[in-house]
Amino acid sequence: MEQNVFFLPHEGLKLAELAEFLGAELANTDHADIIVRSVAPINRARAGDVCYILSRRSRDELLTCQASAVICDKALADLVPQHIPIILSSNPHAAFAMAGGLFYPAALRPVTISPGDSEIAPSAVIDPSAKLEKGVIVEPLAVIGAHAEIGEGTRIGAHSIIGPGVKIGRDCSIAAGASILCALIGNGVIIHNGVRIGQDGFGYAPGPRGMIKIVQIGRVIIQDNVEIGANTTIDRGAMDDTVIGEGTKIDNQVQIGHNVQMGRHCAIVAQVGIAGSTKIGNGVQIGGQAGIKGHVTIGDGVQIAAKSGIMTDLAAGGQYGGIPARPLKDYLREAAQQVSKSKLRGRNPGGKEND
Repeated sequence: MEQNVFFLPHEGLKLAELAEFLGAELANTDHADIIVRSVAPINRARAGDVCYILSRRSRDELLTCQASAVICDKALADLVPQHIPIILSSNPHAAFAMAGGLFYPAALRPVTISPGDSEIAPSAVIDPSAKLEKGVIVEPLAVIGAHAEIGEGTRIGAHSIIGPGVKIGRDCSIAAGASILCALIGNGVIIHNGVRIGQDGFGYAPGPRGMIKIVQIGRVIIQDNVEIGANTTIDRGAMDDTVIGEGTKIDNQVQIGHNVQMGRHCAIVAQVGIAGSTKIGNGVQIGGQAGIKGHVTIGDGVQIAAKSGIMTDLAAGGQYGGIPARPLKDYLREAAQQVSKSKLRGRNPGGKEND
């Protein structure tokens, strides 16, 4: 790949330093002084790059790999050619992620615009009653409403809107074009471009002359170290709060309805829709384009396959898939049977199955 002008390589670290940072082990200390500057996939890793492997399926790619180091589990070390240094880790995936963040810290948060000579861009509009701690950066044309509070080290992106009374903690990144209303945001939160937080939820009561809007007077509470992807929307509560738990990661274009209560360290993939008043436990993983009916409860540690439809409560620790969702093993068995029937019909033009 050509030199990436958006994310330049690191000035360089010795392999011994990298292994120490990762809490890993350098298999051969003779390689301690080799310099590495970047991360790359196996198939195009070159001198100065670090890559990783998770299974023996990488055997063929390793034969032509030119990386300066491979991160892997001890059980896979025999796959790595002798000329490539090995960093041994019990969790190579996490170690590789840590290495990437070390080499490219600027890529961990939204790309920003310099506000100019001062931390507050001249074109930003900040209400006199707003409170900004030291080190807050406000980019051009951002708007901060009355009595808003923003913690030290937080960056407010260009054209973003921080509504009246909103409180944002320290070391947060609010990217360009985001809008945050009726919300309390914790520390270390990353909010990407175009996110919408705190708009009123979808609530109406049928009346004799049509739909009557139900007021939405709750808040959105986002706990520490949450990350929210571009163009995701999180509605404020109707009368209770919408809550996103600590450490949860939400992908792009996700819709979260009013009064949703989401636990800690969940992972929500793109285009998921979560209807109002759903309760989601800790450590839940939801695949892309899944839809969740309102007022259901999803237990801790549940895994939901992509494109699933959740109509009822799901017990903790289970894996589910399909529409309507059922235990994943049942869903996969049914899908395999359908494929077999389709192939059989293809051999019988009349559409009848063999006895």
